[in-house]
Amino acid sequence: MSMAYATIEDLQARSRNHIPESEHIMYRALLDDAAVLIDAVNEKADFEAKRVVSCNMVLRSINSDVGIPAGATQGSMSGLGYAQSWTISGGSVGELYLTKVDKKLLGANERIGARSPLEDMA
Repeated sequence: MSMAYATIEDLQARSRNHIPESEHIMYRALLDDAAVLIDAVNEKADFEAKRVVSCNMVLRSINSDVGIPAGATQGSMSGLGYAQSWTISGGSVGELYLTKVDKKLLGANERIGARSPLEDMA
């Protein structure tokens, strides 16, 4: 069972907005979910990297409902006729997802090629 790698205090230190106590349960659940996704990518990653990536994932998810979606790589806006368009890399608005940088921090992009499960036995 995965345990969260970051705390509400870690999130608050990285957020411009105050995290109300009434939302702490939701934030803890998102941090737990982020830990599961992180462990699926690389359970042996450095703890500090896991903490940073956990915060990145949760803050992208919760900040996606304010104007420009968090994690957007492209966007456009129009005027009087009102139109808006955003491109999100790696996930959907509000979803917990890992970016290329997150995966690199976790050591997921370090190897090229194949690996035999028998290598762990040697």
